Amino acid sequence: MKLIVGLGNPGREYVATRHNVGFEVLDRFATKLGLIAKEAEFDRVARANSDGLALDGPATLSGGVQERVLLLKPMTFMNLSGRAVQAAKAFYQLTNADVMVVLDDIALPCGKIRLRQAGSPGGHNGLRDIERALGTDAYPRLRIGIDPPSPRAPQRDYVLGRFSEEQRKSLGPAIDRAGEALLEWMEKGIESAMSRFNADVLKSEI
Repeated sequence: MKLIVGLGNPGREYVATRHNVGFEVLDRFATKLGLIAKEAEFDRVARANSDGLALDGPATLSGGVQERVLLLKPMTFMNLSGRAVQAAKAFYQLTNADVMVVLDDIALPCGKIRLRQAGSPGGHNGLRDIERALGTDAYPRLRIGIDPPSPRAPQRDYVLGRFSEEQRKSLGPAIDRAGEALLEWMEKGIESAMSRFNADVLKSEI
């Protein structure tokens, strides 16, 4: 089983904001896999504790192989994301390698994605709380670039704001590419996914 966690904030006021791009990736990925919202075992526990909302079901991989996947949106606000991640990981007795966290990244250009096996939170409150809850930074993550804020714009206001029209043009293909990267990770592992999907980011940094 794989657990994919999209980071964001609950509430209508945060829909389509830069900080909620993790939620957007999960929504499109669920559609791609044909997953329908239903109450899984963890979902019932999560709803009772207001920890998260989940999509649970089988994903068909290459060769017709099926892998069970749980898509999780923490409903605890960004800085408490670790509570839902740890609850799901413990409930299903998963290893850290079975958990993928999808999040926004102001250090990447909008439209770029980057996978990592581990790493520091880099100032991201969601990752910081997940690291605290899991007791390690050794878990895969998929970062979605949202562009850095301008020097005059407070970072909090920027990430809680909505994408510009120009950014949206780059974001759509990036979300689709993120879904492909998630499938690659599920099928072949994090190293294969990094090799295939980090190449365009590395070229842009040369």
